[in-house]
Amino acid sequence: MKKYGDLLKKNAMLIVLVLVYIFFTVRTGGQMFQPLNFNALITQNAYVYILATGMLVCMLTGGNIDLSCGSFVCFMGAVGGILMVILGLNPIVSVLLMLLIGVAYGCILGYLIAYVDVPPWIATLAGYLAFRGLGTKLLSSNSATGSISPFPETFLNLFSGKLFATPIGRMNMPCLICGIIISVIVVFVNFSARAGKVKKGYEADSMVSVIVKSVLSVAAVMLFAYKLGMSGGIPTALIWVAVIVLIYSFVTSKTVLGRYFYTIGGNKETTRLSGIDTKKIMFAAYLNMAVLTVITSYVVVARFQAANSTAGTNYEMDAIAACVVGGVSAYGGSGNVLGMVIGATLIGVINLGMSLTGVEANFQKVVKGVVLLAAVAFDILANKKNSEK
Repeated sequence: MKKYGDLLKKNAMLIVLVLVYIFFTVRTGGQMFQPLNFNALITQNAYVYILATGMLVCMLTGGNIDLSCGSFVCFMGAVGGILMVILGLNPIVSVLLMLLIGVAYGCILGYLIAYVDVPPWIATLAGYLAFRGLGTKLLSSNSATGSISPFPETFLNLFSGKLFATPIGRMNMPCLICGIIISVIVVFVNFSARAGKVKKGYEADSMVSVIVKSVLSVAAVMLFAYKLGMSGGIPTALIWVAVIVLIYSFVTSKTVLGRYFYTIGGNKETTRLSGIDTKKIMFAAYLNMAVLTVITSYVVVARFQAANSTAGTNYEMDAIAACVVGGVSAYGGSGNVLGMVIGATLIGVINLGMSLTGVEANFQKVVKGVVLLAAVAFDILANKKNSEK
């Protein structure tokens, strides 16, 4: 019984995600299960996945956050609008120039936090205020409507298009093939991981548990592939999200740098005394956050097909919520990319579900606030129980 209890606790947020999705599917009369809404879950919430990946790294270093990312998305959108629409620069050149600006900001922010010892929330709060003002000023100065458009088709297709697009309602075969390939990889990884643990003499999940996990994973992947296939193809936003998630999953779990993020969050002073340059690690965390924020701005601008002053509003809150709901400790040192993805998906399902059911925008914030508080309380109580054992 204890083993099953630990299993339920470990997968609590995943279970909650499934239950919430079923709830909204029933409430919307099946609308949540429509192919177009599967597509919307990705395209409308791609910003959450990308920003939450960067926020995860920051939070691992000791519960630190970046309050400026939402405003920086607005500012970079305005810069992109000026470069591509007003000045007519090549989209690829413009994308690279925007990335350079993001790197410059990340270096400044990382230096202030790591080497000047400005508290992260103070440094990023300054950016939150400054970039919202700068972005709005740039937009109002270059457009009577405060919005810059239209963006070049090349840019839009790269960040908000679809691969191998087909008419909606007709099965997109490349999408289905991708689902099959991913399913095979998932099954191979699950069984290989178990075999590796058994070979090394470590405690491994039972064969039945691995089979059940694989069947459920394959079912989820193929369902998603089928629904996306019926909605016209693979969104390029999903490609960007998948690549970023896979890279950071590897970095945080398999590299020395990833382990350093965790050790700093566990005990920064002990990490420093062991010879690790904690300042460089903090610098890298916020430089990384700035780069991912620029990538987010590409996806957001492409989705709206315009740069406007409301872009990025409360994005930082959604990113923080996705991390905390996904099991990333508010004190640092624990959490992983998979948990963050589950948290981001839960936030996305809540956003989409409440929009489809006509819930007022202000009450949506109340619901997300309650979910966030419940996740933090659950994390604290779980840690207390573990420490008492």
